[in-house]
Amino acid sequence: MPITGEIEKKTYDVVVVGCGCAGLSAAVSAAEKGARVAVLERSIKAERGGNTKYTEAYFRVTSETEVSPDFESLLEASAGGHIDPELAKGFLTPWKKQHPQLRALGFTDPEVINTFSQGVPPAIAWLKQFGVRLEALPTQFITQATPRLLPVGGGQAIVDGLAGWAETHCVTFHYQTTARELLQDATGAVKGVRAISADGKLIDFEGKATILACGGFEGNQEMLMRYVGPHAYLLRPVAQGGLYNKGEGIRMALDIGAAPAGQYGDFHAEPIDPRSGGPEPSIMLFQYGVVVNREGRRFMDEASDLVDRVYEPLSRAILRQPGGIGYFITDVKIKDVPVYTRALRTQQPAIQADTVQELAKKLEVDFHALDETIRNYNRALTFGSFDPLKLDGLGTRGLEPPKSNWARSIDQPPYIAYPICCSVVLTFGGVKVDAKARVISCDGQAIRGLYAAGETAGMYYGAYVGSTSVLKGIVFGRVAGACGAQDAGH
Repeated sequence: MPITGEIEKKTYDVVVVGCGCAGLSAAVSAAEKGARVAVLERSIKAERGGNTKYTEAYFRVTSETEVSPDFESLLEASAGGHIDPELAKGFLTPWKKQHPQLRALGFTDPEVINTFSQGVPPAIAWLKQFGVRLEALPTQFITQATPRLLPVGGGQAIVDGLAGWAETHCVTFHYQTTARELLQDATGAVKGVRAISADGKLIDFEGKATILACGGFEGNQEMLMRYVGPHAYLLRPVAQGGLYNKGEGIRMALDIGAAPAGQYGDFHAEPIDPRSGGPEPSIMLFQYGVVVNREGRRFMDEASDLVDRVYEPLSRAILRQPGGIGYFITDVKIKDVPVYTRALRTQQPAIQADTVQELAKKLEVDFHALDETIRNYNRALTFGSFDPLKLDGLGTRGLEPPKSNWARSIDQPPYIAYPICCSVVLTFGGVKVDAKARVISCDGQAIRGLYAAGETAGMYYGAYVGSTSVLKGIVFGRVAGACGAQDAGH
């Protein structure tokens, strides 16, 4: 329902909703063109940055000038479902000549994927102007299938670099200010947003372009329950920044006819320690032991592949277990794994015990079931050489579910355990955008004056393409900002 009451009016060239990597990239990009920019952010200044503030911000690149070899192919593989082949032929024609239903389809257009891939190297070069440095820093993955570069200082360095520049140029920040609805003129073009301040004051922020970059809905349990399912109440954002992402940007755009995109019923998942209150307290060591549910039973192959390919399926499987909880169990031999502590980002200590019975009691897991699980696992082990740094084929035989690699006995106390729950890193559902970051309507037309970037723009289906979300926010934030400034005559 529209907000009513006495309304203050503020006018800018470009209005940006959100202050993470996408919103800041949009704001700076527009300001570089000479546009006067307003950034609306629901948090206080000290907490600005959303999820970006807390992430290590992995970049799926082999160097500063080249994306990973599988970058485009994996994005294409997770671009959507089975499209009518006759309709899909339209992708071979220019955007303006495509059938409107193809343009509005919940499918990531090849042109968008190409723009994303081609935009990464110049985006990295651009970030360096603001003091952001990339290095091949150690990650939480002891084994990994994909090369990655990381900004020194993580996502906080991106926020500080971009926001620091913006504060000294044509960008005005409005903190504790939440956008609630889009404003449209008589022709249907978007002319800004209506927002509410911390003291309840209604403010219309008007501009020639409005850019929605206010995240997904991982901080909105109602939307999570509606789209992900009733078990979503067991989820929590991977970091506190996600709590600010309530999904308003997506809802506002859908309310005026934006086409949805991205898989609303799915999300990027990560296994974390539920005892920890720190940012991203991940447990990425599970492949070197077993993971059981609270009934003391295993439920999937913990080591079917390298850890960066397995942690998301494992996280989702844990969410489906009773209470949405699992327990990683190993023994003292875990210390044979080089730099194993790197895979533990939790601030909480391991749960240790000298016997399986004592461990079961501490975990509040049925002892008889857990003892049977570990005995059956130990009996199913095969011979071979343990190599913690690559797929070693040291698996089990006759065990269901099997374990394909790094299968060693669990029989040398102290026994060690960590609880694991599934966290939501980012949601997949958002609004459809084209290669210019323009929001597309359900009629297949660009909604004049409206852009989206970051999580607000839906892209992923079925599986997250690792280490691309921050890049996606920066690349399309830049695009949206430049196009928005052009709309304003700059």
